[in-house]
Amino acid sequence: MQLKQLLPILSWLPGYDKSNLRGDLSAGLTVGVMLIPQGMAYAMIAGMPPIYGLYAATIPIILYSMLGTSRQLAVGPVAMISLLTAAGVGAMAEAGSENYISLVITLALMVGVIQLLLGVFRLGFMVNFLSHPVISGFTSAAAIVIGLSQLKHLLGINMPKGEHLHEILHGAWQHIGETKLLTLGIGVGAIVLIQVVKKWKKSFPGSLLAVAAGILLVWGLGLHEQGVKIVGKVPGGLPALGLPRLDWATIQSLLPIAMAISLVAFMESIAVAKAMQSRHRNYKLDANQELIALGAANIGGAFLQSFPVTGGFSRTAVNDQAGARTGLAGIFSAALVIVTLLFLTPLFEFLPNAVLAAVIMVAVYGLIDYKEARHLWHSNRSDFTLWLITFVATLFIGIEQGIGLGVILSLALVIFRTTRPHIAVLGRVPDSDFYRNVERFSNLIQRPDILIVRFDAQLYFANVNHFKDSIDNLVSQKGEALRAIVLNAESINNLDSSGVHALEEVIEQYRRMNIAVYFVSVKGPVRDAMAKAHLTDKIGGGNFFMSNQQAVDAFDQKNTGNTEAFADYALQTNV
Repeated sequence: MQLKQLLPILSWLPGYDKSNLRGDLSAGLTVGVMLIPQGMAYAMIAGMPPIYGLYAATIPIILYSMLGTSRQLAVGPVAMISLLTAAGVGAMAEAGSENYISLVITLALMVGVIQLLLGVFRLGFMVNFLSHPVISGFTSAAAIVIGLSQLKHLLGINMPKGEHLHEILHGAWQHIGETKLLTLGIGVGAIVLIQVVKKWKKSFPGSLLAVAAGILLVWGLGLHEQGVKIVGKVPGGLPALGLPRLDWATIQSLLPIAMAISLVAFMESIAVAKAMQSRHRNYKLDANQELIALGAANIGGAFLQSFPVTGGFSRTAVNDQAGARTGLAGIFSAALVIVTLLFLTPLFEFLPNAVLAAVIMVAVYGLIDYKEARHLWHSNRSDFTLWLITFVATLFIGIEQGIGLGVILSLALVIFRTTRPHIAVLGRVPDSDFYRNVERFSNLIQRPDILIVRFDAQLYFANVNHFKDSIDNLVSQKGEALRAIVLNAESINNLDSSGVHALEEVIEQYRRMNIAVYFVSVKGPVRDAMAKAHLTDKIGGGNFFMSNQQAVDAFDQKNTGNTEAFADYALQTNV
């Protein structure tokens, strides 16, 4: 592997075009300004002290900028991964405690190692087990849980901890009478301000403006003395280098959530990266290298007290709109956060928790994908059912359980669909040699003595019984006039040993009934499998044809006793 493949930064930095500097600097500073309040807010979602959100926005971003293949992807703390972190680790320790923080940092290391290994061994395809309806249903439900979990900060009340929708709503209802109107006013005002700024100019950091306004308001009027809860003293300086906690019991406990976060984080990141790459097309995106880059970012971050990170939707969009052209924009963003850690953390002491809650609520609102649910309802009811089950399970059973159930259902649906694939009976289009599905066209010509069948899937152990049963049913429907079965194999891409045995049984069964079996459009890999199993000899080389019409014509010639003409139609297996 070339050094440029291992370190993609070497493919663009040596020949860096200075004309890109202005855009990279502008985008880097803009995203960096967004990162500061968002990082602190997402740290709260993850159950971590706000300062850890800034730690997560330093070395991970720099490492990704060096190793990633996307030029616009903005890596850092994101709401979804923060919530998954809280859901997974929250069951093992009290949020914010020293033990909790230690477990979260170890989780970041495990996520990084898993992603790195997936990339090194080129296993990025595993993310395909997370189908789009599952991701959409999970994301939508998780966004609702994230948003409502911030009610305690928005209302200024003490609520019992809850990870399920009904628990959060019940807790809020029980304590609604304790709402602090001043805190609520600050939170609602911040939401309105962020939304107004977003409608005015999307690339402008409305969340930072809300943070600044909240800090000035609390500090200037002394609102923290009137019951408005604030972040409090924020430690300054860079995070200390340390070794994450590594013991077998901890690793075993964290492994399920680490696997879930690894796949979900990559899914979110690669989706955004692909969207950005399609807009620019001046570089190539490598999914496995993206896994390596994200893995390295999480591993490096774990040694500097970071929680799990990935590429985010909103910041990436802003990064692109603000003019980012290379990974240098990410390095500028990290540099701004580092400057903040070194010199500016005292400014955040009077930051109201209600403003951070507002930042979170606005950010996650866009994750509720009701349009996709409506689209699936009209276009694909089975996928809508998958979306709905994942959505409801995530809301009422749990974050981990919701996505786990979604993955299981996705796999079950794949298995079901491959065990019962589409089978079409074909008829001839009048005045032509074309054949189409008789269920879709009413004017097709079908002969009582010939059955033409197209099997639209690989023929393997899981669907051979469906294949044989379907052929039997179709033969029964044809009745005693049937004299030939034409198996159109143009959609069969693979044939395993069970498929070979199934074909042998079909051929022997219908030959005993004096019904010929012909094969049409058999692909090379399938012919190879037939030859290796000596099935070609049993079928007979003269029973393979290039088209349905050739098979029909050959059958007619054979019935008239013209065996030489029949041979002319046959496609020999070595063609």
